[in-house]
This record gives sequence, structure tokens and C-alpha cells, in this order.
Amino acid sequence: MDLTNNLQVLFQGLALGSIYALVALGFVLIVRAANVVNFAQGDFAMVGAYLMVASLGALMPYWLAFIIAILAMGLFGWIFNIAVYYPLRHRSFLPVLISTLGASIFLQNLVLALVGAQPRPMPKLLNFDGISVAGVFLDSQYLAILVVTMVCVVFQYVLFEHTLLGKKLQATSQDKDMARLLGIPVALMITLTFIYSAALGGLAGILVAPILFVSIGMGSIIALKAFAATIVGGFGDIKGAIVGGLLIGIVESFAAFHISVPYKDAYAFLMLFIILIVRPQGLFGEKISEKA
Repeated sequence: MDLTNNLQVLFQGLALGSIYALVALGFVLIVRAANVVNFAQGDFAMVGAYLMVASLGALMPYWLAFIIAILAMGLFGWIFNIAVYYPLRHRSFLPVLISTLGASIFLQNLVLALVGAQPRPMPKLLNFDGISVAGVFLDSQYLAILVVTMVCVVFQYVLFEHTLLGKKLQATSQDKDMARLLGIPVALMITLTFIYSAALGGLAGILVAPILFVSIGMGSIIALKAFAATIVGGFGDIKGAIVGGLLIGIVESFAAFHISVPYKDAYAFLMLFIILIVRPQGLFGEKISEKA
């Protein structure tokens, strides 16, 4: 019975961790491309979920609403790049960071003014409750989250490792000046990164909405865990963002089951604290020596 319960908790932890991993990927991609932390990344999840609710409210089929919401988030990422990052692209790290923080506050208040503070339910992606395997109930929404996350990870691997566009994106993230000298349109690559990260954030929000409900604060909660995941995995490391997100989800779920539900967030961040003490550069980060 204990093994069954633990497997159930592990399954749920992996699903929640997948959501954190998707948002963490958005963090990492923008950090690598634009050298800035986008504090509005979690709000991309919130906006994507509300767009999905609005599309379903217009009586669209679920699949069409899903596609429209993701495409709209891509457009939103393009607008975000133009309005928030591009005017400050030649400034130092801090002004851009403050700009993204201001955008986060603006987005939350804008959505609050437009739709109110009442949380909204969203139907599951699949039209069945789930399946039981060896006594472990696999909820259909958790299954959908895991499958979609795996597809996104494979897509990202193929994009970055086996396509010319991916090579250009990597070159831009590693050295913008050298990328320009090689004829790579750096501004376009950064814009595509914002579009992709916004779509990832929106996708995460749509997937987790049937579990957490759609609310103004959902993005902030997800962003905190996702940002912790980027640090745990190694700041700026794509593989680390995925592993860090999964670890945060697993620790959170097991802490809630075995210790206390109200303090599950505290144990997740306790793990972050321990990682920072034992390995400050994160699990996959490289140690950087600083000369005096």
C-alpha cells in the first residue's frame, strides 16, 4: 500500500514538475538570448490560461481554442519583446529586469480589470478521468501534461541540435557580437526566443489550469517554482531547467504527502537552499573562477 501511494505521489510530482520545467525553459531561453531574467514569464502562463478560457467561452471546439491560444501567446511574446525588451536592449541588466517586473505587475492588474478576481474552471484536455495501473490512478490531465512536456523537450532538442535555425539561436545566445559578424540577424533571433518562450509559458498555463483553476495569481506561483528550478538545475542551462523543474515537483509532492500540505512550498525552497550551499552553481552549472 505504501509503495502504491508513493508511486501515486511520484506520478503527480512528475506532472507538476513538468509544468515548472516548461516555464523554467522559458526563463533559460530568454536569459541565454537576451541576458535578462524575465520576471513576467509566469504571467505568460496566466495570460495563456485566460486566453484559453476566453476561446472556450466563444464556443470554439477544444482543439481550435488550444491552437488559437498558443498562436495568440506567440503574438503576445512578439509584442512583449517590442514593448518591454527592445527599447532597453542597449541598457544594462538592471533596467531591463525592472521593465519585466513592471510588465508582470501591469499584466496582472490588466487581467484583473478585464475579467475580475474570480477563479475560472477549465475542462480537461482529454475526455476521460484517467486509468488505473497496478493500483496507481493516472489522472488524464497529469498524463496529458507529461506527454506534452516530453513532446516539447524532444522538439526543442531537435530544433537546437539538428536545424540551422537552432544553430543560429545557440550562436546568438553564446556571443551576440560574433553572431552579427557571421551574418546572423541577432534581433530576429531574440524576437523568436521571446515568441517561443511566451508560447511555452502559455502552454504550461493551459495544461495546469484544469488542476489549479485559472486565476490572477497562478502565474506568480508557477514562476517562483520555475525560477527555483532554473537555479537548482544550473542558471542558464536548458537540461538543468528540465531536471530542476522535475525535482521541485517531486519534492513538493512528497513533502505534501508525508509531512504537511500547507508547508509543501517551504520544503521545495528548502531543497533550493541546500543546493545553493552544497553546489552554488546548480546541478549542471559550471563553476566559474573569478580573478582578483
